[in-house]
Amino acid sequence: MATAARTSRKSFLDPNILARIDNLQLLARTVVEGFMQGIHRSPYLGVSMDFAEHRQYMPGDDIRRIDWRLYGRTDRFYIKQFEAETNADVGFLLDTSASMGYGSGEITKLDYGRFLTASLAWFSAGQKDRVGLYAFDSDVVEHVRPSAAHLEKVLHAVARVKAERAGAWDRLLARVANTFVRRGIMVVVSDFYADPDDIAERLGFFRAQGHDVVAFQILDPAEIDFPFTQATNFQDLETHAVLPVKPEKYTGAYQEQIRGHIDALGKGFGKHGVDHVLLNTAEPLDEALYAYLVFRQKMVRSR
Repeated sequence: MATAARTSRKSFLDPNILARIDNLQLLARTVVEGFMQGIHRSPYLGVSMDFAEHRQYMPGDDIRRIDWRLYGRTDRFYIKQFEAETNADVGFLLDTSASMGYGSGEITKLDYGRFLTASLAWFSAGQKDRVGLYAFDSDVVEHVRPSAAHLEKVLHAVARVKAERAGAWDRLLARVANTFVRRGIMVVVSDFYADPDDIAERLGFFRAQGHDVVAFQILDPAEIDFPFTQATNFQDLETHAVLPVKPEKYTGAYQEQIRGHIDALGKGFGKHGVDHVLLNTAEPLDEALYAYLVFRQKMVRSR
C-alpha cells in the first residue's frame, strides 16, 4: 500500500504528466495538494510544518485548520499557524532566455521552470505571502509586483512567457533592486549559464540587503550526462553559432566542465548566503518543493 501511495503521489509531480495539463492554475493546485498530502506519509513529515502559534480565525481561512480543542475551551475560533507562515513578499525571478527552451525529452527547461514557479507561487499564496514575478531574458519581459491578490496575475504571466532571446542579468537585477524594496524572499529559477562568481556576487548583494535568496538551477538530463554518441552539429540557442562535435572526443571533457560549473555555482552561492538547489527536468517536483520547505524553515528560525 505504501508503494502504491508513493507511486500515485509521484504521478502528480511527474513533469511529463504535468505537461498534459493546459491550465497552469490547475497544475499548481494539483502539485501542491498532491505534495502536501504525500508529505504526511513520507520522510518529509514535520519539515516546515512545526506548530508555531494560534491566530484568530478570519473569513476565508481553511476551516480544517481550526483548533477545535481550543474552541471548546474558549468558545472562539483560532487557526493553527506553522513556521512556514511568514507573510512575506516573495519575488519569483524566472529566466526565459533562449537556453531555457532546450529539452531533450517531452518538456523544456522553461516548461519545468513554469511548473516550479507556479507551484511555489501557489504554495506561498496559501501561506498568505504576497507573490510577485520578474520574468526575464536580456530585460524584464513580465513584471507583477508582490501582492496578496496577485497570484492569478503571476500564473497568467508565467503561462505567457516564451524562450526566444539571449539572456543577461544586468537589467533584471537593476530592476529588482529598484522595485523589490521590502525585505522578503527571492526565488530565482534559471539554468544559470553565466559566470559563477559574477552571478553569485550579484545575488549575494540582495542577500546582504536582508532578502532571503534561493537559486533553483534547472538542467536537462542531457546537459548533465551528455549521452550523445553520433557526430552532429550543436547549435547555441542564444548566439545561434553552430559547432560540429564528435561526442567520443569530448564527452569526458564536457562532463568535467559541467560538474565544475555546478560546483563553482554552489560554492559561490554558499559564500554569499544564497541557497542553491540543482534540479533535473526528468525528476518529479517533490524534491524542489521539499527544498523550498527546508529553506522557509531555516529562514523563519534565523529570524
